[in-house]
Amino acid sequence: MKYVVMVADGMSDYPLAELGDKTPIEAAKIPNMTFMAKNGKVGTARTIPKGMTPASDVANLAILGYDPVKYYSGRGPLEAANMGIDLGENDVAFRCNLITEDKGVLTDYSAGHITTKEARILMAGLDKKLGTDNIKFYGGISYRHLVVIKNGRHFSIGKKEADLSKIQYMPPHDMVGQSVKENLPKGRGSEILIKLIEESKDVLTKHDVNKVRVDLKENPANMIWLWGQGSKPDLPKFKEKYGVTGSIISAVDLLNGIGKIIGLDPITVPGATGYYDTNYQGKADYAVASLENKDFVFIHVEAPDEAGHNKDIRAKIGAIENFDRCIVGTVLNHFKDRSDVRMMVLPDHPTPILLGTHAADPIPFAIYGAGIEKDNIEVFSENAARSSKLSFPTGWQLMDYFMGKTE
Repeated sequence: MKYVVMVADGMSDYPLAELGDKTPIEAAKIPNMTFMAKNGKVGTARTIPKGMTPASDVANLAILGYDPVKYYSGRGPLEAANMGIDLGENDVAFRCNLITEDKGVLTDYSAGHITTKEARILMAGLDKKLGTDNIKFYGGISYRHLVVIKNGRHFSIGKKEADLSKIQYMPPHDMVGQSVKENLPKGRGSEILIKLIEESKDVLTKHDVNKVRVDLKENPANMIWLWGQGSKPDLPKFKEKYGVTGSIISAVDLLNGIGKIIGLDPITVPGATGYYDTNYQGKADYAVASLENKDFVFIHVEAPDEAGHNKDIRAKIGAIENFDRCIVGTVLNHFKDRSDVRMMVLPDHPTPILLGTHAADPIPFAIYGAGIEKDNIEVFSENAARSSKLSFPTGWQLMDYFMGKTE
């Protein structure tokens, strides 16, 4: 048996007046997801446990079959795993965004979706100027990077000790247009992080990379933002849980980090960017090829989420249509004559245009293929899924169902 999971990050949404009270999914042309819904089963799953932040790490852990309440230890260490950073038991890894600040306001959480080449030059400069024996800057992809603080769970501040994994933070994509000062990290030890954030502005503003970006009228990466911290996680292997080998395809370090920790092999696809211009077709082609010697593949596309954060209706519909045509369509077409393949399509969480950030509402899913009996739902949408009797209030159980571990 072969299994394919296709995740369009942030795809689900709320009805919009501009779309005649339809959601972007309902407004998009999605013949392949419609086919899966019409010929398979549709339902809902709550991928964000009540009381937890509606973040992609939480949601995708749940989709992969891991209870976030039990296993979630923070975003930073998941990305560190993908970057090959070996965290000590008491080290704390922080997600480090390169952002644009203007007159005390965070104006862009991604510094104009800065290129990876530019960003890594800047991160190397930060590590040279602000790094110490205990604080290390690591370059990632585009605006997404890491800062690791050695022994951060027992960090010495004078004669006192602070657990930096407990710091309260605001995700940068939730504070666009808001004051930097009013959203700085809070809690014992936060002064260490605030100092790094404030000092980064002087280092970055003077850097040649940003001088060129300003000259080209591109948003400069003139400050860092530290958030999403955590310590080393301990997750059982996917093969132990489900008895299959597998791969993961994503342009996001977070997802690839989860994959590495649970034993799914990350596959690098040329041209995969984590943005609107990602290589959709390449992801699908590599996924299909991976199933020649593996049993499971998890395909993740970030573009719908980015469009949601940008409140760009047209871009979100376009990303959903590209996902349907290139990802879902390729998988369906390749395996149309096979009776031993099961596939699932779903978002990880909603990223509603009206909010510009993540929401915790249950997400729709459709499952089609081997052993799946058709239900009476004819379309794939949020509203159609809510009419289904198939619902998982604890979203991590959806993978058990998909893999045939439960009825």
